[in-house]
Amino acid sequence: MTGAFTGLRVVDTTHVLAGPYASYQMALLGAEVIKLEAPNDPDQARFTGTDRDLVRDAMGTAFLAQGAGKKALALDLKSEAGRGALLRLIETADVFVENYRPGAFNELGLGYEDMARINPRLIYCSVSAFGATGPRRHQTGYDNVIQAFSGIMDMTGHGDDRPLKCGAPVVDYSTGLTAAFAISAALFQRERTGMGQNIEVSMLDVALTLMTAPATDFLWTGKHPKAKGNKFAFATLGMFQASDGPIMIAASNLRQQRRLWIGLGREDLVKSDNLSRIDDYETEHAALESIISTMPAAYWEEFLTERRVPASRVRRLEEALNDPQAEARAQFLRLADPSGRLDGLRVPSVAFRMSQSDSGVTLPPQRVGAQTAEVLRSIGFGDDEIEALCLAGLALQAGSLVAREEAQS
Repeated sequence: MTGAFTGLRVVDTTHVLAGPYASYQMALLGAEVIKLEAPNDPDQARFTGTDRDLVRDAMGTAFLAQGAGKKALALDLKSEAGRGALLRLIETADVFVENYRPGAFNELGLGYEDMARINPRLIYCSVSAFGATGPRRHQTGYDNVIQAFSGIMDMTGHGDDRPLKCGAPVVDYSTGLTAAFAISAALFQRERTGMGQNIEVSMLDVALTLMTAPATDFLWTGKHPKAKGNKFAFATLGMFQASDGPIMIAASNLRQQRRLWIGLGREDLVKSDNLSRIDDYETEHAALESIISTMPAAYWEEFLTERRVPASRVRRLEEALNDPQAEARAQFLRLADPSGRLDGLRVPSVAFRMSQSDSGVTLPPQRVGAQTAEVLRSIGFGDDEIEALCLAGLALQAGSLVAREEAQS
């Protein structure tokens, strides 16, 4: 089988997380993704991670996480020669992705209209913090800023006036997935119309969409959502302390709460409607606290699962990744690297399975500009032209920033 996007060329000028994650999804489905960075100012994610040796080599794990499957091209887009090279590349591209300040690429002559003139079939996707319209369109922001702005942080926590951001950068990843979905939709439409289009993705829009249920409730009732920690409307949903640690229980619907109370020998607490469950919250919660505290979390996890009541111990990442279920799903790919530098690196695949389409990547994350010569040759540049660009500092061919700095010193 081949990937759903095999044969497509994606030019990705994004940095950090949301944009790179979007193009990574395309790479996992078979697209040729070309990551374009500035020779002297590459993706800042390259310099983030807990492995300091990799950070010094401009290959931090924050970059590695969504850098596989991409060829690396280094061009200075502030130069006429660099922009000219990009436009020649765009003639061969299906998708272009950028996540700079709204309008920045227009000022360089690299906006959608500029590129559509030379390639009307191009899908041009722009990702920004607040969107390309509105009074805050020029503001920049990252995942934590958007979590704070959107109300996500305000309703996350234990209601003690200490808002919390989500541990994982959920807005970044959700924005990347949204952008990938939008690009896929535009490619599907192109099959019918023959024309490309401009896509604009806002992290704030995505964050507010993640707040769909509380936002809809507020817009209808005017009641602000409150931070409730691990508590829900029903007592049979929530985190409880077992004798050795916490467990999350989710007896959500009436059938599940019936199975829960019967299993625990408390048939007297079974309810026939949800309003009664809400009204009797305190009694039910006290009963569960008392019962769950008597046995270890692993015991209750097995006990409840056998009775078809959703439940899980609170696991650390290490245990979750090593669980037989995670291993069976094979969500993480193990990459080979002939250089040995990143051999065995494990990176996530797409979070779905397709019966008639392959997915995955084999190319490990690349150093800045590793395929500059290869990509430029593919659009007609001669070796002399490539060398001239590199000598002028307008392109970088292979090698890491560290290696170049060491050579200069």
